[in-house]
Amino acid sequence: MKKIIKLSSLILLSIFSFYYTNKVIELLRFQDPIMKKIQSFNDNYEVKATNAIIDGNTIIPGKNGQKINQVETYNKMKKYGAYNELLMTFEETKPDISIDDYYDKYIIGGITEKKSIALVFKVKDISPKEIVDILNDQKVQGTFFIDGSYLENNTKEIISMTNHQLELLSYDNNYEEIYFSSSKDYLESITNKTLKFCYCDYDKEEVITLCQKLKMHTVLPTIKIGDNLFSEVKNKLTNAAIISIPISKKTEKELLTTIKYIKSRGYNILTLTDLISESVDK
Repeated sequence: MKKIIKLSSLILLSIFSFYYTNKVIELLRFQDPIMKKIQSFNDNYEVKATNAIIDGNTIIPGKNGQKINQVETYNKMKKYGAYNELLMTFEETKPDISIDDYYDKYIIGGITEKKSIALVFKVKDISPKEIVDILNDQKVQGTFFIDGSYLENNTKEIISMTNHQLELLSYDNNYEEIYFSSSKDYLESITNKTLKFCYCDYDKEEVITLCQKLKMHTVLPTIKIGDNLFSEVKNKLTNAAIISIPISKKTEKELLTTIKYIKSRGYNILTLTDLISESVDK
């Protein structure tokens, strides 16, 4: 019994000593002139996060802020031996209202200050091969929502598309959880990435309910293209738009001209993930 008490006392003493030593180190660090100077410049570098905008059942992403990572910056400068602004290290801060916290809202676009768009294609029964070839040739990434039934029957083709963002559309046009989840797992095994999004052309409760349960965001396109890709994009192009484009022979003919037009207007063409990202760097 005495040995147990003695051992327990030694353990408690070690824990206390470790805690006390860390507190002393922390106190000394914050008394260091380098740290004081870092702290004095904190307000100069801080960027406040911007909240996501919620309007009814829709949401537009916010944007992360940033602040100085004081400890990491201090450690770098201490090693250098002096304060050096070039050694500043930053960390992102989350907004109070973020799309990461809302799976029951439809995402209808990215941050409007971004001069970027995302091209989205639904793959149900027509091969996207020609579309993919044009995107690859133009070094542009698209986002493809693939029906689970098409995936099962065209796995080799889908594997060849993994340089683009691949998401699940449905399973044979329905959203029964057992089939949808199975297709989701299969597509994730192919892409080696966690699927993030569901797609709706309009407010559809069965889709958003299922996707909310699976912790997936549901998107509604900002611009839904009909039969005239180029003219519709030309007339409707706007910052941070999610542009849904049908796969057809007519689309294939107009896609190259449309991409060149989008680029000529100074827009970046991003994946859906990058378009709606709240990260400072995106």
